[in-house]
Amino acid sequence: MQFIEMTGKELMDALTDDELTADDLKKSHITETSIVRINRQGDIEVRRPEGWDVVGGLLGEYEGRITKSSGRTWA
Repeated sequence: MQFIEMTGKELMDALTDDELTADDLKKSHITETSIVRINRQGDIEVRRPEGWDVVGGLLGEYEGRITKSSGRTWA
């Protein structure tokens, strides 16, 4: 499966109003320095000490937003 890895800050910059809110990110323990990844289906996963947790998803035309915010492409 392909992902784009990014920081929590890069994710926050890419979100739109109808996706995760600041409260959702706080509840998921995502900070500006967290390591997150997005798969091609738009699922958001956050890196935990023992693995990855799915914490939500992106909607709509997210690919352009996350590649612009992170400066990365699918790997």
